[in-house]
Amino acid sequence: MFTTLPDLALRTLGGSVVAASDESFAEKESLIRPGRPGFRPETFGNKGQVYDGWETRRRRSPGHDWALVRLGMPGVIRGVVIDTAWFKGNYPPYASVEAIALEGHPSAAEALAGTWTEIVPRSPLKGDAEQHFEVADDHRYTHVRLTIHPDGGVARLRVHGEVRPDLTLYDGLGLDLAALANGGLVTACSDEFYSAPNNVIAPGLARHQAEGWETARRRGPGNDWLVIRLAGRGVVRLAEIDTTNLLFNAPGAVSLTGLDGDREIPLLPRTPLQPDTPHRFRLDGLEPVTHVRVDIHPDGGLARVRLHGHLT
Repeated sequence: MFTTLPDLALRTLGGSVVAASDESFAEKESLIRPGRPGFRPETFGNKGQVYDGWETRRRRSPGHDWALVRLGMPGVIRGVVIDTAWFKGNYPPYASVEAIALEGHPSAAEALAGTWTEIVPRSPLKGDAEQHFEVADDHRYTHVRLTIHPDGGVARLRVHGEVRPDLTLYDGLGLDLAALANGGLVTACSDEFYSAPNNVIAPGLARHQAEGWETARRRGPGNDWLVIRLAGRGVVRLAEIDTTNLLFNAPGAVSLTGLDGDREIPLLPRTPLQPDTPHRFRLDGLEPVTHVRVDIHPDGGLARVRLHGHLT
């Protein structure tokens, strides 16, 4: 299911709602907030019932409303979720989504003037429901435009896909080969009982325990692990293993193994970890790898994993 892929539009991953045709009742920025939409009945402000979403006025003329979103991470869009949670008598009956790829840092006016591609055709919506739309398009996009027909409220817009950054910016420079923003992705994981493994390669610092990756308590032999597909084949020289916020559930130790085809290349032997601590380890390996397996012993959680190096 495409929802296991990162939400390219999420505010905490750098997304922004840069313009909207109207936001009379509820602000456009709510569209890309993390988490489920909230609601408190009979909570009225100066503009009416307060909604955790985007809501436009009742349209009395022909046309439709729209919101323009700059993706926090450009990429290939595999699916869109339009969530009308709590909008029951004021949701739009139809919606469509378009996308565009723009270089540099265009203004909203420049983006709107570009040539857009429809990725979700005009489709019927239900109120107070998540609507999933798969996208069959392999092009890279930087912006999306949600159009509602004719007006109403949408709680959240999720744009799931595969990150495709412009790595030419790093020519001759080092970078975090594991970073989600650079095209890294967790492709396998032993356990994700408490939180999603892709959290460990998200931008910024984890603000609390749930913003990292945490496994269930292991009662049998073995250990938990995840595999990170790097932004590209490269040499990893510095590993950052961060257990911040994991006070009583940090792993006892960590080890790192590089993968390149059928080869396994030791990068970091089993090394003790401290709770609630950012750790940094210089690595001696000079062989390029495409993936790195992070083994935690025996279980627990990590806030972030950074793997700095150079693309080959």
